Amino acid sequence: QLQLVESGGGLVQPGGSLRLSCAASRDHLEYYVIAWFRQAPGKEREGISCISRDGRSTNYPDSVKGRFTASRDNAYNTVYLQIHSLKPEDTAIYYCAAGSRISCPPIAPGNYFYWGQGTQVTVSS
Repeated sequence: QLQLVESGGGLVQPGGSLRLSCAASRDHLEYYVIAWFRQAPGKEREGISCISRDGRSTNYPDSVKGRFTASRDNAYNTVYLQIHSLKPEDTAIYYCAAGSRISCPPIAPGNYFYWGQGTQVTVSS
């Protein structure tokens, strides 16, 4: 079974940047599309990116487009999420998740089957 571990979260000032990592427990992460989600207290889990198996295609909702960039290094079985211009409303637990489709499906939780435990991002001055 595929296990995913997120890292890179922390406390950041507004306007700052972070790079989150999602590391897989075994080889061949290239067989999976990888999405990032976030969940703020009292809110539903929100899909914020998906990256295709080969990394050539990415999807983002309008709410984060231009500030969030997903990338991957399949040789190291790791996917990244670079976040720029952080805002207080970006405060949430960030999760990565893996799906087995060939290309990115809609970024909804039901389309992804393996999940990490999450990493906390707090944006505050």
